[in-house]
Amino acid sequence: MKRLLLPLALAAAGVAAADPGIAVNQVGWLPGAAKWITAPPGEATAYRVVKAGTDVVVLRGQLGPARVWEPSGEPVRLADLSALRTPGDYEVVIDGLPRSPRVRIAADAYAALTAAALKAFYFNRASTPLLPEHAGPWARAAGHPDDRVLVHTSAASAERPEGTVIAAPQGWYDAGDYNKYVVNSGITVYTLLAAWEHFPEVFRAQRLNIPESGNDLPDVLDEVMWNLSWMLAMQDPADGGVYHKLTNKGFDGVVMPADARGERYVVQKSTAAALDFAAAMAHASRVFAPFEAQRPGLSARLLQAARRAWDWAQAHPREVYRQPPDIHTGDYGDEQLDDEFAWAGVELWISTGEARYRPDLERLAINAPGWSDVKGLAWVTLGQHRRHLSQNDNAVVHARLMNFAQENTAHWQASAWRIGARAGDYGWGSNAALLNRALMLIQAYRVSPRPEVLAAAQGLLDHVLGRHPLGQSMVTGFGSRTPMHPHHRPSEADDVAAPVPGFLVGGPNPGQQDAQGCPVPYASKRPALSYLDHFCSYASNEVAINWNAPLVYVAAALQALTPKK
Repeated sequence: MKRLLLPLALAAAGVAAADPGIAVNQVGWLPGAAKWITAPPGEATAYRVVKAGTDVVVLRGQLGPARVWEPSGEPVRLADLSALRTPGDYEVVIDGLPRSPRVRIAADAYAALTAAALKAFYFNRASTPLLPEHAGPWARAAGHPDDRVLVHTSAASAERPEGTVIAAPQGWYDAGDYNKYVVNSGITVYTLLAAWEHFPEVFRAQRLNIPESGNDLPDVLDEVMWNLSWMLAMQDPADGGVYHKLTNKGFDGVVMPADARGERYVVQKSTAAALDFAAAMAHASRVFAPFEAQRPGLSARLLQAARRAWDWAQAHPREVYRQPPDIHTGDYGDEQLDDEFAWAGVELWISTGEARYRPDLERLAINAPGWSDVKGLAWVTLGQHRRHLSQNDNAVVHARLMNFAQENTAHWQASAWRIGARAGDYGWGSNAALLNRALMLIQAYRVSPRPEVLAAAQGLLDHVLGRHPLGQSMVTGFGSRTPMHPHHRPSEADDVAAPVPGFLVGGPNPGQQDAQGCPVPYASKRPALSYLDHFCSYASNEVAINWNAPLVYVAAALQALTPKK
């Protein structure tokens, strides 16, 4: 029987809000942020903001006209609360509707969210116990030591024939399952290290209460090192190639990590894994270079590993991952590899200065990144280092980022919800896809700080934190209504009622690939409403490391960049 920790979240699993009423960002806003709320149609034409629990009015305003939002098919009205800048707790009142969830304005509005989203990685560590002093009620025994991993036939080589035993401990469980994947680790590690690189002031004094807290590195770098150490073990020392994943032959059942004891394998070397590895290692070599005294030789080792993986990929440019017939876990297959070559090339070019790594920037498109399309990450790095580029390259970077921002800001301004999301944006991991769009908007803002660009990024975070038609936060443990049944094996198999906090769930997904296996139906097939808060829903309610990483980045970025007043 699960122990009850959060009584506010005992709503029936799978039941979506038919009408969210007044929808707000349920975690809060910084004083200088753009603050939009939404309400259903009604006779009232005005709103008022009151101090929480009182009738003391601090702001009044007019509601916008009702407009239908395509992703939900429902009409909604907008109100702009951006003039509300005084820290405090408030509620929005519209005659004829229930009061809004509490609205919090605070100078540290995203400090706790950033920390929890980052500590979620600790909760997904493999090969170590989570002790009560660090994990609280979510403490657990160690799972998957991965000190005896077999080389699968698909990964066999002369130096390591099938059945060879290797060790590849540590790392993060990838998602709701207990396997570890290099391709998804690459974008995840990069995003977390970019958050530190771009906004060190947010993380420098942060104490996550992980085992390494208080040592000679910031906690964010300690946490990333847990996964980097595993990734390094996934490189074949004989040729520099990188195994695609470390996995069971099939998914574990709904058990705690210590109770999942299937044989573990490294499976096939792939070009995508080698290039994602090369990019992440080259980037990490730059980030850890200032910490040479604390970690002697680490930066050089990371760069050397990156070079060897790149060379292997050059010699094996089309080793596309093919799932072996006896392996039935996630594949992270990718047929298009131009983006991986471009990203890895940019990272090695910036790290070494060697022109042989430089891709053709004129022909490199820009988009919001995801594990299967990482060219956006190349533009993040180029934006960070634009002052060291040639005048022509700098102009290309500026133009690409600002064109991306102009297009996406226009979508934000035209949206009935003032959220830059359209019906086609909802799919597998839609919450993370929107946050990665916010991440790219933030790159444009860092190049040219236009308020509307930051406001568009804020709107995408608002969506994740409850300002959307379902009226719930999509982060466990944060908001007045949060996911209680994520597709996350430890959260389901333990005896704690509340799930592990700080995890972003996938979000609305009209594909509903899990519908036949779920005991409760989706409330709607509308793109923005297609969500189930149920463990069965791996299509809309799973967690994943590459989804949490942009949550960390965007929350930290808005904390650092939003004007103070």
